[in-house]
Amino acid sequence: MDDFAAALGRVRRHAGLTYRQLAERAHYSHPQLIRATSGKQLPTWAVTAAYLTGCGVPADLLPVWRRRWERASRDPRDLVQLLENAESLTDLGAAVAALVRPRSSRTLEQLTGIPRTTIQAWLQGTRLPGRDRLDHLIQATGATHAERSAAARAVDRVSSARADARDQERLRPGSQDEVRCGRQRVVPAV
Repeated sequence: MDDFAAALGRVRRHAGLTYRQLAERAHYSHPQLIRATSGKQLPTWAVTAAYLTGCGVPADLLPVWRRRWERASRDPRDLVQLLENAESLTDLGAAVAALVRPRSSRTLEQLTGIPRTTIQAWLQGTRLPGRDRLDHLIQATGATHAERSAAARAVDRVSSARADARDQERLRPGSQDEVRCGRQRVVPAV
């Protein structure tokens, strides 16, 4: 993110503009444009595009900058680590949401053919994705091999933990799966 912010700053300096001059051209406040180059937070694409256009960057170069902005929004080391640390469905959802950011669920649906409601449930951590479908989703976003592998391991880990929790629930006395036969309790085989 710091590299991206520095690149934006170089574009403004090369254009010979102050932040106030750029604000007039970009139609954003100068404090917002200063924040865009601070490196503390990645600006939205709308701010970035206005910044670049205000600096005179030709429209045919905006797709190049868009790809650069998308790469800056994902630090691969952090994403792999998030996936490696995912132990729950909520953790997995948060990691996958970070991986597919900044795309909307509608865009992801168009890229993959996976229904938007399914994608939203995955990202919110309310539904466990299958390995193949999740791989299809993250591959469509340009995920690296390391990210794809970490996601597959995370799905396996979360799936296994959920199965273990279900098994423990079945074995607990008084659970719904327990069958009582007279005085003797018989627990269904797992």
